[in-house]
Amino acid sequence: MAVYKIVEIGDEVLREKAKPVKEVTTNILKLLDNMADTMYAARGVGLAAPQIGVSKRVIVVDVGEGLVELINPEILEASGYVVDTEGCLSVPGMIGDVARADKLTVKGLNRKGEEVVYRVKGYMARAFQHEIDHLDGIIFVDKASNLRKVE
Repeated sequence: MAVYKIVEIGDEVLREKAKPVKEVTTNILKLLDNMADTMYAARGVGLAAPQIGVSKRVIVVDVGEGLVELINPEILEASGYVVDTEGCLSVPGMIGDVARADKLTVKGLNRKGEEVVYRVKGYMARAFQHEIDHLDGIIFVDKASNLRKVE
């Protein structure tokens, strides 16, 4: 499909609350495909639509367990607590330590417009939280301690 330029910190779209998707249209399906292509091309594990300049509540995640596409994702439950290092495609060259829930229950819509629920833990839970934060205008540097350049 298409690989888009990833928007970097400082761009206003990254600080906006993304708009909910009202209907899964062919444009939304194309957006999902292009987001996945962009994420893989950038060697990322997740991407939110605002990161390619689109203010829609859409994320893609692949931590090595296969592609997950979620439209209008919502965290229903969160438990546990773990601090780990994160980076972000929109903040190149920087990493920091971020506290996140270790287990999540997340619901959203799949590409068919069907409601799906994911119960995830560990790295997948971290990736979901990171990408859902993007939908609310939050960037990992807002939550990070020990922010540093990648060596």
